[in-house]
Amino acid sequence: LGAEAGHRVLDACAAPGGKAAHVLERADVRLVALDHEPARLARVSETLERLGLVADCQVGDAGNPATWWDGQAFDRILLDAPCSGTGVIRRHPDIKWLRREADIAVLQAGQQRLLEALWPSLAPGGRLVYATCSVLRAENEAVIEAFMARQDDAQATPVALPVGQSVGYGHQILTGEAGVDGFYYACLEKH
Repeated sequence: LGAEAGHRVLDACAAPGGKAAHVLERADVRLVALDHEPARLARVSETLERLGLVADCQVGDAGNPATWWDGQAFDRILLDAPCSGTGVIRRHPDIKWLRREADIAVLQAGQQRLLEALWPSLAPGGRLVYATCSVLRAENEAVIEAFMARQDDAQATPVALPVGQSVGYGHQILTGEAGVDGFYYACLEKH
């Protein structure tokens, strides 16, 4: 994410609060922690309070910024999008029985909706990190490829990790690789 002191940062799907806490521990930023479920947002608040960290915790749908956004652009946005969770199957084997093929198209549409809705709230020169705990192309590369085809002002910035591999505009870690969960991210900058 590369958040620096003074940056305005949005954690768009903030629950349970670990990502927001990590960002706040690394830099003195003004962070908005957003989640659409009040009970889940309460967990974010509890986590931050326990750690002595401060954020503006708001209940809201990241896909509908008109209901929560004050119009002030963000320097950084973290979108850990709702996904199938296929990257965490080794820890949650029930996912194999709970997910259906039809779920993927619904999730993909939601992921694209979130990206499209949040992009206007990113400042020029700002960075959005799109992440999922999925290993499915449909939720990862396909979402980012479609987004990039529609956004002339978006540019992917490669940020490689010591595990996984570059795929299209992003980076994919497969389940069990280096003993970690499956994960995908793409770092997009606004120009």
